[in-house]
Amino acid sequence: MKWDKLLIRYGELSTKGRNRRQFTNRLRDNIRFSFEDVPTLKLQAERDRMFLRTTSEEDMQTLLKRLPTVFGIQSFSPVAYAEKDIDAIANVAIDILSEIELTGKTFKVTVKRSDKSFPLETNEIQHLVASQVLRKFEGLKAQMKNPDYTVRIEILKEGAYISAQTIQGAGGMPVGSNGRSLLMLSGGIDSPVAGYQMLKRGVRLDAIHFHSPPYTSERSLDKVKMLAEKLSHFGATVRLHVIPFTEIQEAIQQQIPKNVSMTTTRRLMLKIADQVREDIGALAIVTGESLGQVASQTLESLTAINEVTSTPILRPLIAEDKTTIIRLAQEIGTYETSILPFEDCCTIFVPSSPKTKPKLEKVQFYESFEAFDEMAEKAVANRDVYRFPEKKETKPFDNLL
Repeated sequence: MKWDKLLIRYGELSTKGRNRRQFTNRLRDNIRFSFEDVPTLKLQAERDRMFLRTTSEEDMQTLLKRLPTVFGIQSFSPVAYAEKDIDAIANVAIDILSEIELTGKTFKVTVKRSDKSFPLETNEIQHLVASQVLRKFEGLKAQMKNPDYTVRIEILKEGAYISAQTIQGAGGMPVGSNGRSLLMLSGGIDSPVAGYQMLKRGVRLDAIHFHSPPYTSERSLDKVKMLAEKLSHFGATVRLHVIPFTEIQEAIQQQIPKNVSMTTTRRLMLKIADQVREDIGALAIVTGESLGQVASQTLESLTAINEVTSTPILRPLIAEDKTTIIRLAQEIGTYETSILPFEDCCTIFVPSSPKTKPKLEKVQFYESFEAFDEMAEKAVANRDVYRFPEKKETKPFDNLL
């Protein structure tokens, strides 16, 4: 079957009032970004839907395969062209249903007659097409409410377009429609899922990772780059800021008592992340924390860690259990990368008995004996930045916005 175009349905975007054009324009731009390798792609955006066209069958298959990952699309349908003749329309409808490999027993025909000069009325078109379909498929019955299949026909000036298949999209909002945030990307299972959840709500992401050679290897950094690359597949470039963290971690091990060293580590990570966030103009910081999952994620620990910033901290996984997070990671394709056995800086100096209820005043007291602020500023200044799916980007950083 030759598909002539794809019909995109906006879903949640349709509820937007005067701002709808901004959201649909963002979706259009994200589709163009996602399919830069499809040179024949043509887009036509309308108020309540969008059409994608291509002259290449191979490019059409690429669209069908990858569109389900683009946020802001509720569903889409491949659409075939027919001449404005009732027999031609019915024949295309039959061809489409033949390719679907029917498993259900009921169908209906819906018609949108945009070209009012077409000589047949809507009800006549429905009846004539349905009659021919019923004669072709033995056992198939017409049913107006909740049928197994719906043949949709639209009569336009240039011809008729027919579809009978609805493919579920990713839903959510177009990436970039709700500002920019900075994702703390550790390399584990949780943080890529948290990033995915924020991308789905239209938040454009930069990511930050803390690298501590020689305690953490280049393989561990490659693993995080792979995760950033995977997140970039959902409709927008992801920039990864890699922070040299060795000096700070060694100072923590020398100065801070073991049972609160993880609290200080997380506080300094958040403080550094906040400086990078301000530098790139992001509005919030995103983490993969889940309440009570580890010692640094109790309410008392989170309170002590949060004290270093007034920036909003977004935790989309805060109430999710590990089983749910693993399932989501598997669904979005990050799980197998996340479980690769390469250490990150959060696991190399884990104390045997970390405090689950650290006292903020004590943590602040221990930190006061070391020049952590100066170390943090130095680490931010010496960071490396990578752009995905593009290649490494070099400093200075003032061209990143």
